Amino acid sequence: MDKHTQRIALVTGANRGLGLEVCRQLARQGITVILTARDRNKGEQATQQLLEEGLQVIFKPLDVADDQSVNQLVEQLEAEQGRLDILINNAGINFDFQQPVLAADLQEVQDTFNTNLLGAWRMTQACLPLLQKSQQGRVVNVSSGAGSFAGPRGLLEQGGGLPAYAISKAALNALTVKISRALQETGILVNAVCPNFTATYPGTAEMGARPVPEGAAGIVWAAMLPDDGPTGGFFRDGKPLPW
Repeated sequence: MDKHTQRIALVTGANRGLGLEVCRQLARQGITVILTARDRNKGEQATQQLLEEGLQVIFKPLDVADDQSVNQLVEQLEAEQGRLDILINNAGINFDFQQPVLAADLQEVQDTFNTNLLGAWRMTQACLPLLQKSQQGRVVNVSSGAGSFAGPRGLLEQGGGLPAYAISKAALNALTVKISRALQETGILVNAVCPNFTATYPGTAEMGARPVPEGAAGIVWAAMLPDDGPTGGFFRDGKPLPW
């Protein structure tokens, strides 16, 4: 494919874990991948790793919580690529399972929302003109069952813990619905995906976490939906989840 037909994807928070594996799986399908990370050194190392695997990946520094960083990246994409086909809002922070909601550090909560919720919102707004130039625009918000009102380990089963993370993911799900409705006449599909408990940190595999490639596959599925695919949904492994 030439640059005019090859699809272009951008993945936030992609220097490790799910983000890195999503970049790998997309690039293996012949997609040009923009790998982004706050830490330039870590991002460049991750990109080099994929380049050595023979994959087409470009690194760009990005802090989704910073307007200037987001706008600078979008200006570069406009100049260098001219469009964007897939936006994967993967960047997320602060799995605060030991923090009780009634004693929560609200500055920490605000910082969590600025990345987990407003980061995705900020990126989608900024990238919209580029997505509108695509024939197959896709937005995937990497969410969590922790933000669901149903299912195991959801909001109704957590007690008062995990406040910043869980509430930010519930809000991200709501944002997904809102954006999908606003774009329903454009052909841009917008969905939220829960990768399930995934072994992104040492020791989590022993706790029953699934392999990272398995968690990433559901995110890639949503990125590669056909034109008649769903929009405004919440999925895990390609299957609908309750909100």
